[in-house]
Amino acid sequence: MIELSPDRARRAIVEHTGRMAEAAAAAGPGAAVPTAPQWTVTELVEHVGQTQNWVAEIIERRVTDPARLPAEMAVLPVDSHDWPTWLSESAQRVVDACSDDALDAPVFNAAGDERTGGRFWLSSVLNETVVHGFDAAAAAHRPPDIEPDVAAALISNHFAMLTSPTWQMYRSESAHAIRGAGQTLQWRATDTAEGWFVERRPDGATWQPGTRKADVTVTGPAQSLLLILTRRLPLAGHGAVDGDAALAQHWLDHTAHVAD
Repeated sequence: MIELSPDRARRAIVEHTGRMAEAAAAAGPGAAVPTAPQWTVTELVEHVGQTQNWVAEIIERRVTDPARLPAEMAVLPVDSHDWPTWLSESAQRVVDACSDDALDAPVFNAAGDERTGGRFWLSSVLNETVVHGFDAAAAAHRPPDIEPDVAAALISNHFAMLTSPTWQMYRSESAHAIRGAGQTLQWRATDTAEGWFVERRPDGATWQPGTRKADVTVTGPAQSLLLILTRRLPLAGHGAVDGDAALAQHWLDHTAHVAD
């Protein structure tokens, strides 16, 4: 699995939280979020800050039992001028919680995969911050600004979630829809050395890093691939498709992202 170093991931959380705060201020509290139409900028900011604080508490308390997850959420300041400070503090709290020592400590992993809880949550918070940071940028009519290495790591996290035991359990409709009879898809980044190969098997979809011959290949910058996979950008016009385009679109149509 392609992962950032913990230091790089922590730094990216802080940086992208700052960018989100700037975009939210530019858009305004009541602005609609075109890439998440059910939300306003206020709700977007609230969600990201609350998630960062919630995850920080899980790791700080070394929660191992899902029945003991935090029940209360942080409160968004009423005055939007206080949001940048609130977001900065929530980002700093979660990166402090995700210290090197904490990453391998016993902590609940909501994906149920082979990662430690700390490493799962570090990737998850980075995902929430970056993807919703793009949502805020879209609301402010700003272009996306996701570094290739960050986007590549989040694509790996995306596929890890879609093929995890938890996805099979709680998103069974999606997990069933992406099964198949051996159809293969790959996603290849043009600005990094990474690729992601997916096989749709009768017992469930699997993925592995790398590229090979596939029924369909989608190529583009890592940022574009991430935003396509998280359904923030349409496939048409943002990714070059070689092969069965309907197969790629079917995958996208049936893989709602965890940050939706």
